[in-house]
Amino acid sequence: MSVTVRVPAKVNVQLAVGAARPDGFHDLANVFLAVGLYDEVTVTPADELRVTCEGPDAHQVPLDRTNLAARAAVELAARRGIEPAVHIHIAKDIPVAGGMAGGSADGAGALLACDTLWGTGASRAELLALCAELGSDVPFSLVGGAALGVGRGERLTALELGGTFHWVFAMAGRGLSTPAVFREFDRLAEGRDIPEPVASPDLMEALAKGDPDALASAVSNDLQPAALSLFPELADTLAAGRAAGALTALVSGSGPTTAFLTRDAGSAEKVAEALRASGTCRSVRTAAGPVAGATVI
Repeated sequence: MSVTVRVPAKVNVQLAVGAARPDGFHDLANVFLAVGLYDEVTVTPADELRVTCEGPDAHQVPLDRTNLAARAAVELAARRGIEPAVHIHIAKDIPVAGGMAGGSADGAGALLACDTLWGTGASRAELLALCAELGSDVPFSLVGGAALGVGRGERLTALELGGTFHWVFAMAGRGLSTPAVFREFDRLAEGRDIPEPVASPDLMEALAKGDPDALASAVSNDLQPAALSLFPELADTLAAGRAAGALTALVSGSGPTTAFLTRDAGSAEKVAEALRASGTCRSVRTAAGPVAGATVI
């Protein structure tokens, strides 16, 4: 017997970042949108915990207990007093180290898959609490749709959505470390007063109306200057997407993936073609959102 869970990528349509807290984290107002790029996580009973991975850039995925999928299995098993004796196989399609929560998606997927396989009967609240312990983006990977995350981004409120948004994602030639991007944010912010992060009312209204033009005017990412400071070539990718007709362009989360909002699926294909021809990125994908979170298939 095995259980497979499909879990989506995310794009941050707003990432407002507060000053560093004493614990080293930052308070966030993080508006997530789940988009149709997926990893599939399959768990099968085994003699001991084992992780395997296939797909683009699978060689970059750790296969030991530092992998969030492995950690999810270990944490759930510990709470139930059982051994995490499963083979976890990850079929990756979400970019690795791309700011689209691929590792977090795998953690949420493994948690739901193990819960189903073992029949633990964990409540939704317990699963979300476990997700929050695993990482700031993991709860949203379980929930999907659109949500505002506050605190470290782990405390979620579902948001009203009035339509589908079409995106193009350009993958960079190398990764960016999320902790390094936050450190650069702190360096760039030194000596400045950082306001408390709050969600944009205009952005929330644009999501509720399903209006891509209004959303394009409201998206923001406070980590973008830090990502561009560490990876200046991303500016060329952003410029190429804008020149190709994207309504807006931004770094996704901590990067280095760049995201381009378009008016419809046809426009997304045109922007994607131009980005592929631009020579400014490694690969290009199109996806629409919102989509559901982690789902047993």
